[in-house]
Amino acid sequence: MKTSDFYYDLPEELIAQTPIEPRDHSRLLVMDRKTGELTHRHFYDILDYLREGDCLILNDSRVLPARIFGTKDDTGAVVEFLLLKNTEGKRWECLTKPGKKAKVGTRFTFGDGLMHAVVTDVAEDGNRMVDFTCEGSFYAALDQLGQMPLPPYIHEKLQDKERYQTVYSRELGSAAAPTAGLHFTEELLQKVRDKGVNIGFVTLHVGLGTFRPVKVDDVTQHKMHSEHYELPEAAARLIRETKQRGGRVIAVGTTSCRTLETVAAKEGGIQASEGWTDIFIYPGFRFQVLDGLITNFHLPESTLIMLVSAFSDFDKIKHAYQVAVQERYRFFSFGDAMLLI
Repeated sequence: MKTSDFYYDLPEELIAQTPIEPRDHSRLLVMDRKTGELTHRHFYDILDYLREGDCLILNDSRVLPARIFGTKDDTGAVVEFLLLKNTEGKRWECLTKPGKKAKVGTRFTFGDGLMHAVVTDVAEDGNRMVDFTCEGSFYAALDQLGQMPLPPYIHEKLQDKERYQTVYSRELGSAAAPTAGLHFTEELLQKVRDKGVNIGFVTLHVGLGTFRPVKVDDVTQHKMHSEHYELPEAAARLIRETKQRGGRVIAVGTTSCRTLETVAAKEGGIQASEGWTDIFIYPGFRFQVLDGLITNFHLPESTLIMLVSAFSDFDKIKHAYQVAVQERYRFFSFGDAMLLI
């Protein structure tokens, strides 16, 4: 299986630059994952495909406004910091641009003195370890200073930061949004509940590795980045009970999917769990939990299109993507959605 097998040709104008309003008015391509039959709907029609006794599993991670700009105390040069991972206290692993201006010992000021920082170390991959200082809450200061770390293929400025958050986001920690959930409104979620569909929450903090290209020819040689997840007891119990009753477990997004399949692979199956996952799902993977998947359209040759191909069928997914291009669906983070059921 080669990485190039997962390539498809996408006209640049189909990469969505801004989100649809209202959220649930995006288009929805429904695919029967066994037959490959395709149906064109809107996201609010998702109710037609859910049954009483099913459960939806959503990722409640919240995106950090993790892009901040600091001024070098000695020269006044401006450097961009992208917060990747909190290691302890107010120490963060950061991507800096330009990196050469962020040597060990360099001090920076942010927002007219709202926050200060010093670079303490350089990792093997060039990322910087940075100690931040501020009065009061670090996250409150970050909320004032930070910009959303939008994916590199989005060039438009986001007018409302909340549009890159799901309406149910609550656990701060992601460097990118779990975008399949961006289509839900509070009203649509209530209609889901009114239909007798249960909703459970997991947390997986999305890392920037989600945008990292696969650089090996042989898919099986790719090494996934690691992300922190939590499956709470309430969600674990809901999944077990749903399965026992014969209901379906439908993951909203590849992050929810990866969390569930990570835990299912452990001894004891679906139990409350927390840790790090670098699970890589590609064709040939045996799913133990999922019965359905709501997801967006993913980049060519990405690990996410490999995951979607594993859940259905490689050729069926390739055909579905060709149809989506022909029908001018909107692609990637702010794009349209797909239901595999």
